[in-house]
Amino acid sequence: MKYDPGTFKGDLAGGLTSAVVSLPFALAFGVASGMGAAAGLYGAIAVGFFASVFGGTRTVVSGPAPSVTIAMAVIVTSQVSTLSEALIVVVLAGVFQVLLGLSRMGRYIAYTPHVVVSGFMSGIGIIIVLMQILPFLGTPVVPGGALAAIRSLPEALDNINPSAVTIAAVTLVLAVCWPRRLGRYMPAPVLALLVGTVLGVFWLSDAPVIGEIPHGVPAPQFPLPSWSFLLYAVQPALVIALLGSVDSLLACLIADSLTGSRHNPDRELVGQGIGNMVAGMFGGLPGSGATVSTVANIRSGGQTPVSGVLRAMVLLLILLGLGRFVEPVPHAVLAGILLLVGWNIIDWRVLARIHRLQREHLVVMALTLGLTVFLDLITAVAIGLIAAGMVHARQLESLELDSVVSVPLLDREFFSGEEIRTAAEPHAARVGLVSLRGSFTIASSRKLVVAIGEDIREHEVVIFDFSDTRYVDDSAALVIEQLFEVAEEEGTGTIVLGLSGEALETMRSFDVVRRIPEWRQVGNMEEARKTAAGLLRDRGAA
Repeated sequence: MKYDPGTFKGDLAGGLTSAVVSLPFALAFGVASGMGAAAGLYGAIAVGFFASVFGGTRTVVSGPAPSVTIAMAVIVTSQVSTLSEALIVVVLAGVFQVLLGLSRMGRYIAYTPHVVVSGFMSGIGIIIVLMQILPFLGTPVVPGGALAAIRSLPEALDNINPSAVTIAAVTLVLAVCWPRRLGRYMPAPVLALLVGTVLGVFWLSDAPVIGEIPHGVPAPQFPLPSWSFLLYAVQPALVIALLGSVDSLLACLIADSLTGSRHNPDRELVGQGIGNMVAGMFGGLPGSGATVSTVANIRSGGQTPVSGVLRAMVLLLILLGLGRFVEPVPHAVLAGILLLVGWNIIDWRVLARIHRLQREHLVVMALTLGLTVFLDLITAVAIGLIAAGMVHARQLESLELDSVVSVPLLDREFFSGEEIRTAAEPHAARVGLVSLRGSFTIASSRKLVVAIGEDIREHEVVIFDFSDTRYVDDSAALVIEQLFEVAEEEGTGTIVLGLSGEALETMRSFDVVRRIPEWRQVGNMEEARKTAAGLLRDRGAA
């Protein structure tokens, strides 16, 4: 792509717009995580800059995101004892993301079933709404996630701060009602931030505020961890890495749909990982691809990674020169903005069609959502993926078994008089054909024996036709070996027809065809017919 002044103009507009849009979110997510508003800014700068430089998408803007923020809030309040330990988790998460990218795992993360993503994101949205009700009412956020917020709600209702409620309500109404056509001139979150702050500074000054923010570029804050803590930090770091990776690749897909480009998922994970490593070293909140800022960047003219770099530079200038103006921002303002964020994260598009979902998919989504809200994020995603895999396997089972054809071959049609004397019974079928077409995996392996076993017992010779078999996994290969054993135990002769390609490699690697002599492994149906005739003659059936 040729880079000219027109491209730079678009990147500059995109960078400025996405910086303005992401500023209130960075502050809000920093506060919501328990690491502080400054951590949100540090994370937006570090992740945004390095993900743009080293990432695999031209227009994605990165920074603090809802799912990663909620995960960090849980880690900060319940899994580490100091902020330094939380930053070690962030750096380790970045290392895991880089490793995921280098091992080319990015393409597989994109295969996460939509019902799992939907349940997870809706759960995140519900958590954000529940947690922000407290600062909306003027009381501090309590550690412990959604359940702790619900338990603290009666006390918060008894101690409502009218000023905070007024500021939060005005902020929320402005964010919701601001006309979309005016959003290109003044984004709704920015307007809400400005108006809510003015209300808090000049009229409703008794509402709790952000308070002191460190000025200047932060110094590195990464103490050397002990080996015992590193081992302990692996699990929460994996949570951050996986959540950030899924978020980032979803943002990449949205960017691709808007620009017609194609992202490199593995390189994107490397860029995101480097950004999170740097963010953790400088006291920043981890992040991922940010959909709202990415869309703002693209629609304002951003076309290359330069827009993401410029956005990070703008936020850095804000941090260096305007940090003191952020200190009087009321927590209620950020609560109002985050309430709308949480509401929008809930997957209303799927929930509106919940009565049309297949029962299995509904169970997976509801299970993932419930575990996200009431247990923890990594368990929700892990169990959701397992449940979705089981549902998918059940669907594959029927599709794969539909590709199995088991038919009797009538003697008088299959054999000629010169080869073998046909049976006196006109409908005798001493040879059966089992044709395995398509792919066979663990999904159908359990029922292959049941589906074919009876047919094997009804014939003296069975031809297993693999001519149209594209793929056989290890589980299906071992079950096919079991079918061969069933045939031998029943005294049924076995012929293997057309076994080749990847299916042959799998069968050979597991030594499945060791029971079948080479002269009974044939390449076409004519050879199979002659071999079957020979088996029947040897058995004295001719």
